[in-house]
Amino acid sequence: MTQETAADTAAWTGAKAILFDLDGVLTPTASVHERAWQELFDGYLASQPGVSGYRESDYFDHIDGKPRFDGVRDFLASRGITLPEGPLDDDPAHDTVHGLGNRKNAVFNDIVSAGVEPFQGSVRFLQAALDRGLKVAVVSSSRNAPAVLKAAGLSRHFAVVVDGVVAAEQGLPGKPNPATYEYAAKLLDLSSSECVVVEDAVSGVQAGQAGSFHSVIGVDRGAGRQTLLDAGATLVVNDLQELIP
Repeated sequence: MTQETAADTAAWTGAKAILFDLDGVLTPTASVHERAWQELFDGYLASQPGVSGYRESDYFDHIDGKPRFDGVRDFLASRGITLPEGPLDDDPAHDTVHGLGNRKNAVFNDIVSAGVEPFQGSVRFLQAALDRGLKVAVVSSSRNAPAVLKAAGLSRHFAVVVDGVVAAEQGLPGKPNPATYEYAAKLLDLSSSECVVVEDAVSGVQAGQAGSFHSVIGVDRGAGRQTLLDAGATLVVNDLQELIP
């Protein structure tokens, strides 16, 4: 074991649970979300003359890791646009915050319906954690987490899934607030200090850093190593397999 590997392994040594973000950590669905958001805003902004178009950086700057409707609001705010909220189940054809969010969700579901292949390094790390007797949970801002876990063949590993639906039912604020991660720890009957947070998004790392967790492991899927460290990650890896001794 190299000195670097030993340091990485120490980030989860002594913990009793691993709390995984889903999109971009366990599954490559972050790229699917990026594609769905781009399709949504390319279409919407085409009818907004004089407004700058959607850029790849907008996903990381305004959307990544946040609850869906917060992502809609924050992106629109970056363009100086304010829309009515509309009902939560608003028609995807309506240009409201909830309508646009539901339109994005429809695009996402169409893409993932063909199945999702999880990151193999993440699956190996998950199995290593389970083999050590650690508890595991998924904490995701997405309301699609159960469907994505099922499509990826990972549902059987996670009795605890705190997603956007659970957060709404429990009145929990989304990331970067640590409340959803703290709630997952509570459901596992553990304290936050006994749990490791694993995240690829800045808002998720900030959520982990804001709570009293054992450590926060960042996975660089595009946000940038230094960006995740600056957000509060204990360490950053390119692949979770790097954490296996």
